[in-house]
Order: sequence, then structure tokens, then C-alpha cells
Amino acid sequence: MNFAATPARQGGFLSLGQYALQRLAWALGGLSILAVIWLIAGQMMASSPRLANYSTFGLGPTLQAFPEMWSSGKIQSATLASGYRLGMGLLLAALIGVPLGVLVGRIKWFAAYSNSPFQFIRMISPLAWMPIAVLVFSTWDGSIVFLIAIAAVWPVLFATAAGLAKVDPAWFKVARNLGANPLQMLTKIIMPAIAFDVFSGIRLALGVAWIVLVPAEYLGVTSGLGYAIEDSRETLSYNHLTALVVTIGAIGYVLDSILVMLIKQFSWHRGGAA
Repeated sequence: MNFAATPARQGGFLSLGQYALQRLAWALGGLSILAVIWLIAGQMMASSPRLANYSTFGLGPTLQAFPEMWSSGKIQSATLASGYRLGMGLLLAALIGVPLGVLVGRIKWFAAYSNSPFQFIRMISPLAWMPIAVLVFSTWDGSIVFLIAIAAVWPVLFATAAGLAKVDPAWFKVARNLGANPLQMLTKIIMPAIAFDVFSGIRLALGVAWIVLVPAEYLGVTSGLGYAIEDSRETLSYNHLTALVVTIGAIGYVLDSILVMLIKQFSWHRGGAA
């Protein structure tokens, strides 16, 4: 829930366009403060004999690395490889998590029997599954997609179940009295009613998946953002390393913003995201 001031909360003096510009100004101001701190820290490292070797972590060398990495295609290829794994993992998490969440939210005995096993498996670190995934799947891509899916499925599942639990039972009674079959109940009642919660769960799942993706790519693969970071560390290209870290943060922020817009656009709870 976003508790930041809105035009209505500010007495109606700001138009929607002015409010958007104000939010943009706040974002740019915050990033500018972060950039200044980073710049000062880099200059301090450069001026210290003990830390001079790490001066390439600074803002200036990092910004200089972007054109070089872009022209070589390093950023694009790493982003595409990681994006494919992330997308497949999230797709599997949604395809598994939403139906299970509906079952948990609608069937009491299923919720009672499944709660403990689900909570037990959820508390296992996704990266702890790495040795098993390597043995089961023939490719590293398959292993990483599995790790992302098993990390991301739980926010989707529990958000879906929580959303369904909030639906007024009278809706289902009315639908049954009007002759709705199970498919119509699902498509006309359940899914529209829990759309906000499903998208919110996917947003949480994205954050978890994005965190798991990078360390999962440290091992075995020869592509992706995680591999590119490991390669930069091995070659002591620290400016490339920090450039990749910035790239990961920027991509994650954009993806999260897209999901926020989807939540606002396709859910019934129009102002509830972010």
C-alpha cells in the first residue's frame, strides 16, 4: 500500500500531471543523492593508497563502462539469457501457484492437510535445491528455471488463497442459484475477485525470483547477469561489475513498475498497489 500523498490528499491543488511530475522529481532527487554519495566514496577510495585498487568501483568508471559493454553486446546478451530464465520460472510459479491457491482458499480439508507441507517446503532455501536440480535436469537452464519457480511459487499461492478467503460467500451462493457451473464460477467470480491479490503475489514473487536468479547463475552457466558478474570479478573488471549491478537494479525496478501498472489496470482495487 502506498501512503504517499496524492493530489486528493493534498487538497486537490495538484493535477494528475503535476503529481506525476512531483513523484518523478522525488525519484530523481533520491537517485541524485545516491549518486553523490557514490561519487564521494569513489574519490575517497582513489585518494587512499590502501583502497586505490578498488577505485574502479566508483561512479565515474562505472558510467564509462556502460558504452563499452553495450557496444560489445555484453549487457544485451546477459539480459536476454537471464530474462528467459526469469520469465519461464515466473510462468511456472503462476501456473502452479494460482490453481493451488484457489484450492487452498476454497476447499477447507485441502487447506488443512496442505498447510504444514507447504510451510515446510517454503522454508527451505531455494538454493539448497541446487544439487538436486542439477541431478534431475539435463541442462543448467532447466535447473535455474526450477530454482526460480520453487522460490516464486509461494508468494503467488498464498496471495491467491488470501484473496479468495476475503471474497464474500454470498457471491458464490448467488452464482449457484443462478445456475453457474464450476467453470463459470472460476472465470466469472473467482478470478475477477482475486485479480488484485494474484498480481500482488506475482509482484512479490518477482522480487524473490530476481534475488535467486543471480546467485543461481554463478554456477555452471556461461550466460546471464550472474555469470557476467562472476566473470567480471574473475577478470578484476570492477567497473564492469558495478555496471552490471546497476543494470540488475534498473531492470528489476522497471519490471516491478510494470507489475504495479498491471495491478492498477486489471484489478478491481484501483488504487491499492505500490
